[in-house]
Amino acid sequence: MLRRAFQGLSRLVRLPKIASVVQSMEEQAPERQASLKRDLEKDGKEKDVKKQKLESRVDKKKKVAILFGYCGKGYHGLQINKDMPTIERDILQALVKAECIPQEHADDMSKMSFQRASRTDKGVSAAGQENFIQKINDNLPKSIKVFGHKRTTKGFNSKNHCSSRTYLYLTPSYAFAPFETFVTDEYRITPEIINRVNEILKLFKGTHNFHNFTSGVKPKDPSAKRYIIDFTCGEPFVREGTEFVILTVKGQSFMMHHIRKMIGLTIAVVRGFCNEDVVELAWKADKVDIPKAPGLGLVLDQLHFDGYNKKFGRDGIHEPLEWDMYKDEIKKFKEEYIFSDIIKTEKEEKSMMQWMATLTKHSYNNERADEAQGTVKQDVKEGSSSDGNCLGSSETTSQLPDISSTTSQISDFQNKETVSCAGDSTNGEKTGTQSHPTEIIDSEMKLQISKPAESSETVNEQKAELRS
Repeated sequence: MLRRAFQGLSRLVRLPKIASVVQSMEEQAPERQASLKRDLEKDGKEKDVKKQKLESRVDKKKKVAILFGYCGKGYHGLQINKDMPTIERDILQALVKAECIPQEHADDMSKMSFQRASRTDKGVSAAGQENFIQKINDNLPKSIKVFGHKRTTKGFNSKNHCSSRTYLYLTPSYAFAPFETFVTDEYRITPEIINRVNEILKLFKGTHNFHNFTSGVKPKDPSAKRYIIDFTCGEPFVREGTEFVILTVKGQSFMMHHIRKMIGLTIAVVRGFCNEDVVELAWKADKVDIPKAPGLGLVLDQLHFDGYNKKFGRDGIHEPLEWDMYKDEIKKFKEEYIFSDIIKTEKEEKSMMQWMATLTKHSYNNERADEAQGTVKQDVKEGSSSDGNCLGSSETTSQLPDISSTTSQISDFQNKETVSCAGDSTNGEKTGTQSHPTEIIDSEMKLQISKPAESSETVNEQKAELRS
């Protein structure tokens, strides 16, 4: 009994405590609810911040490689130059208008890690929108076209990661005509001569000391050593009545004038101005006089990233820098804007034909060439006369007149006409200003005559007088 009474008393004592706890919980409930609400709001804000950070990561600039082509006519080169029209300037402004980069990045290219794979090719910038290639092209002239882009690694360097380059050289096929041939636009190259051209081009393949094929590089300079992977001459084709061929050279890297001098020496050998031993002689330390072909037909065709593609192109994140999917589009652009412009300019200015007339000025440091030059100069001196016969003996078809000695013997004719002798055109530029050029060709001698428009009879009479 006593125990039961004690248990009942204990229950009575606990009841006020329970009531007190319940009352305390009820009083604290609003505060807890407010605290819980604050926690939820805080959590929501944190999620918003994370979402904003995630969105900002999406908009973060990425490094990409852009493939584009262009015809450089009317521009002062590729590299951006203040107050001068350049390819890069138009590309950057098109990127700004397509909202791929801000204007401040176009003004200061260091802010977007802008790079070039070569002085004549492409750059890298940030872009992220769909269909942005079309937006860029909408803001570019027709002579510049962006073909595509690919995401690259953060450390990608378009110049250092470029393992090799391929260049094309478009030239009239008469550049390889034997020197006794009467050269006109109707000339057509033979399969035997194409085979001979390929034989000479093959000599350049491999690693050699190319100090004689550039300027300012000494024989012992390590940079003179270059590796040529392939060098070939393609099949001829006719455009606007003139036959052309394309030389294709692939090399690890090239120096200034390197390709033009290899082609210049090849033309000299095939035409018979020197023998192929001069090619081997050029690898040695002695200085060799090598002609430099005109720059008009030279085109950077392709950049190769073999090492980069092998290391990163199959990692599942980055694509290999290969552009085969744009092959047809690139071919169409080259035909429509690049090759067509080269062919048109060559037809108008005859830069190759003018340059061919200067091959007699070079010694090639070769005994045969030196003897031939001496014989030609003597024949020109003996055959000259005061009536303007500047071409020497017409019977000497195997010997070529020297331009410098010939020019001094046409002073009587210069009183009537403005005569400019063919010179070395380093960039395919016109050596004289002609409105109505009359071409006079004997063996390999060519003069460009500028004068006002005259009747066809007068022109024919003067042409016959000079050839007599």
